[in-house]
Amino acid sequence: MNTLHIVFHPRYYNSEYSMDPAASPGRLESIMDVITSKPGMYRVVTPEPASDDDILRAHSPAHLERIKRDPLLFELSALAAGGAIMSAKLAFAGSPSFAVIRPPGHHASRDSCWGFCFFNNISVSLLRLFAEKKIKSAFLLDFDLHTGDGNINILESRSDGFRVDILNPMSRYNREYVFEVEEHMKGLKDIDIFVASAGFDQGIEDWGNLLYPEDYTDLGRLMKEYSEKLCGGRRYALLEGGYNHDVLGENVDAFCRGFI
Repeated sequence: MNTLHIVFHPRYYNSEYSMDPAASPGRLESIMDVITSKPGMYRVVTPEPASDDDILRAHSPAHLERIKRDPLLFELSALAAGGAIMSAKLAFAGSPSFAVIRPPGHHASRDSCWGFCFFNNISVSLLRLFAEKKIKSAFLLDFDLHTGDGNINILESRSDGFRVDILNPMSRYNREYVFEVEEHMKGLKDIDIFVASAGFDQGIEDWGNLLYPEDYTDLGRLMKEYSEKLCGGRRYALLEGGYNHDVLGENVDAFCRGFI
């Protein structure tokens, strides 16, 4: 059996940094209860915080200073960004990974943020690899219910030569949604790494009321299949949304079963 690295830090359990649904008590516990029940399938690894230099590749100095005004918020946001970096580095080295991090990040732009996000974890992690000259391109699948405007604002149409192909699926039926993802992947070329903004609020029992666990397994499988075709299997995923604690762990596990 293959083993998937799960990037997680116990500090992520802290729910006092915000009053939003992503910070609610019990949310990450619902995921980690499933993860820790399957030690043969998952291996938990612990990250370090991102540095200011890491964060400043994606954000303005003014934005960084605004987040620093709240010490707890900054601690956890920097730790989430650090978890994203660790996940990316594992993936580049050939070990697929899923980062159970919070706060989420895909609504954080260079100089602003909203939607329960503070630092753009995807951008921080990809730009770290780009700065180290490990990658020149990436494919980003954002299957959260809400379009990751921060991902788009930071990563699309860059002037430094880094190319990121972003897909936010728009289909309104679950099997069409999976089909849309596969059709897009079929057209990809010259991709160095795959990453997912893995939001589970599209779940059939979550806010979006669209995707079943088997659909999440198919999304994970497609990430695996096409990353293996295009970039030696280099792939990772970062937790974004997902708010029904009763099914969140099941949906994450379903995705990971395909992804591994």
